[in-house]
Amino acid sequence: MSDSARDIFAGTIAEMTWYEVEKAAKEGAVLLWAFGVIEQHGPHLPTGTDVYLPSSRLRDVKAELAQRGIQALIVPPYYWGVNVVSGAFPASYRVRPQIMRELVADVFCSLETDGFSRVFCFSGHGDALHNRTIWEAIGLGRERTEMDIGFVIEDALAARLGFSRDDPRVALHPEASVEDAPFRFMQIDSSSPSAAIDGAKRYVDVHAGCWETSMMMVAHPELVREELRVGLKSTDYGPDDLAEWRHGFERARKKTPLGYFGDPAAATRDEGLLSAAIAATRAADAIEARIAKPTR
Repeated sequence: MSDSARDIFAGTIAEMTWYEVEKAAKEGAVLLWAFGVIEQHGPHLPTGTDVYLPSSRLRDVKAELAQRGIQALIVPPYYWGVNVVSGAFPASYRVRPQIMRELVADVFCSLETDGFSRVFCFSGHGDALHNRTIWEAIGLGRERTEMDIGFVIEDALAARLGFSRDDPRVALHPEASVEDAPFRFMQIDSSSPSAAIDGAKRYVDVHAGCWETSMMMVAHPELVREELRVGLKSTDYGPDDLAEWRHGFERARKKTPLGYFGDPAAATRDEGLLSAAIAATRAADAIEARIAKPTR
C-alpha cells in the first residue's frame, strides 16, 4: 500500500479547495468527524490504530450515505484525546478533558461559519472519559451554534456511559436496544489456537485483540506486525478483569503488560471485512434517521 493510502487527510476536506467546501455546504452536505488518540496497541498494531480505523470507517460511511443520496464530507480526524487506560505505556498521549472540550467546541463554531448545519461525530477510542469528553464537547457545540451535532455511537458504548436514547447529543441506530447492550459488542469466541482448550469458553476482547486487529488487517494490513501477532496468546479475561483494567495507568499495565486485551491471533481479514460493513451500514442508518427527524 502506498504512503498516501495511510494519509489520515485522505478523502477529507483537507484535500479540497475552499471553493469545493463552500459549494458542498450550500448543497446541504453533512459533516463526519472522528475522534481518536495516539495510544499503544500491543506489540503488533501501530499507536495510530484509533485514528486509522475511524478514518477508514468514515470513508465507508461516506460511500454508504452517497448511495442513499446524502452528501457527506469528512473532517480531518482529531487525535490528541483523553487517555486513561493506557496512560502508563509509552506513546500513549493525553490532554486534559477541558482543553479538548473547548478546542472541539471552537471547531464546531468554525464549521458553522462555513455554512454547515449538521455534524456527526464518531469515536475510535473506547476510553470512557474520552467519550464523555466528546459528548460534553457536543453539548457545548449545540449551546454555541445552531447546528444539529450528534454522537454516532454504538448502543453498547452508550449503555456503558449511561447515555439515554432521547439525549439530543446522541445519534443511535434506530433499532438499537441500549438496555440489552453492555457486553454484546465485545464478546468473542475463543477460536484461536492460543486460546484455552475449552472451545465454549468466552472472554472479553476490547483492546488490540481479535476485532480491532481484524479491522486493521483490512484497513492497513501493512501496519500489522504479522510475525508477532500470530504468536500472541489470548488473555482469556472476563468482566472482573475488565473492571480492574479500566482503572487505568499502572493497574492496567500490570493487568496487560504486553498492551492488549483479547486474542489478536484469532483475527482474520474476513472478520474485519464483516465488521467494517456492519459498522458502515449501522452508522448510515443512524445518520439517515437523524436527518429525517433532527433533534435540536
